[in-house]
Amino acid sequence: MKAYKLLNGIALEQNDQLYFAAGEDWNNFINDDGVLQKASSWIKSGKAEPFSSLDTSALRAPIGKEQELWACGVTYLRSKIGRQEESKDSGGADFYAKVYEAERPEVFFKATPHRVVGHGEKVRIRKDSTWDVPEPELTLVVTSSGKIIGYTIGNDMSSRSIEGENPLYLPQAQTYDACAAIGPCVYITDEPIDKNTEISLTILRNNSVAFNGSITLAQMKRTPAELVSFVYREASFPFGCLIMTGTGVVPDSSFTLQSADEIQISISSIGTLVNSVA
Repeated sequence: MKAYKLLNGIALEQNDQLYFAAGEDWNNFINDDGVLQKASSWIKSGKAEPFSSLDTSALRAPIGKEQELWACGVTYLRSKIGRQEESKDSGGADFYAKVYEAERPEVFFKATPHRVVGHGEKVRIRKDSTWDVPEPELTLVVTSSGKIIGYTIGNDMSSRSIEGENPLYLPQAQTYDACAAIGPCVYITDEPIDKNTEISLTILRNNSVAFNGSITLAQMKRTPAELVSFVYREASFPFGCLIMTGTGVVPDSSFTLQSADEIQISISSIGTLVNSVA
């Protein structure tokens, strides 16, 4: 089942049929270990009524107003290589090799809800950065108890020139206004996502493909449950949180985003997240 956060309620999609629950609060809906059963009961009881089409302009980023967005890095071999490439001149390349092999993963705070945009909205690149890329990531939706109840698509915007200058600049490279996009929905399931699930990235510039690439979750070195366990270690999330799981699709050093580029990230079973660059 898929759940969409709308301007005036919640839309549910089950077996290609759409249902609308008017006036329901996303924050209360999503932080629930039994959200799949709750959504199903809404449909069966008529609380969520059938409707024919989804107005994508009404979509909002599927994050609660009191949730946080966290991120994990260097979880794919390609990400390790990319980070080593960007930081080789600063002497920081060894850090990324070590964290890739270490028991403890790289986890960091990414954004509060007001810095996150949804499907169809604009992401930003920093004015003080010269090398910027999108990072397509499976994003976990986790309750306050630490249970993964669903998955969405994340675009973890990254200023590689800033982070590459010095690894200590990571917060500046990662956290700023419109530094992340998530959506268009949350795929709600009680089952772990299939490791053969594909993530693909396409970047259009002037209506032509400037970059495309893909990878499967089987290439991710760490499991979603492992990443959750480290984010939740010594940290509480009363309203749950979202966790980006890292990227395995990294444009090479000759590519940087430009204003008006269109970023399309698709994950099979979830959908496609589309954003343009401001």
